[in-house]
Amino acid sequence: MGIFSRFQDIVNANISSLLDRAEDPEKMIRMMIQEMEDTLVEVRTTSARVIADRKTLERRIVNLQRDADEWGNKAKLALSKGREDLARGALAEQASIEETLVLAGNEMVMVDEQLAELNDEIGQLQRKLDDAKAKQKALLAREQTARSRLDIRRRFSRDKLNEAFDKFERYERKMDDLEGEVESYDLGTKDLAEEIADLERDEKLDDALAKLKAEMESNKKGD
Repeated sequence: MGIFSRFQDIVNANISSLLDRAEDPEKMIRMMIQEMEDTLVEVRTTSARVIADRKTLERRIVNLQRDADEWGNKAKLALSKGREDLARGALAEQASIEETLVLAGNEMVMVDEQLAELNDEIGQLQRKLDDAKAKQKALLAREQTARSRLDIRRRFSRDKLNEAFDKFERYERKMDDLEGEVESYDLGTKDLAEEIADLERDEKLDDALAKLKAEMESNKKGD
């Protein structure tokens, strides 16, 4: 088919491999989609025209068959009336129409083959078109992701990150200094409860120490 031959390379090719070799995949895939859509419209228009031709041919075959049957009936009528000459002429007309019917039948077979080929080409092209549109969406998504990553890298470069970390460390150091200063003021300024708690701890230590001394003395006497 001449209509589809110029686009056969795209139908037969793997779109991914074509894009891998392209300098500008996004631009190429837009061109491919546009070319596919234009060709698809052209093939469908041709298919619609062939379908219309088939319907016309189908009506013609029906009419020819009706005419052939009528001439056959006329031949029978003439023969029944004893007019063999008229019957012969009617049969000749019927034979001529039947020859035309054979030619029309052959033409119908060719039209059906043409429609089958067109339908197959439309199916192939539609699948490739769907594939190309899917690739286009994937490319757009990849481009958007890459641009977002690039924008983040530009706004948050390594130097800026290091600067941010340095600022954070300086802030932590200031807080350490501030807390240390507060703790220095707290030294020697215990409140009443804290002093009593210290006394209680000292008393417990004194009791434990006395108990330990007593045990040691007792052990000496036992020896």
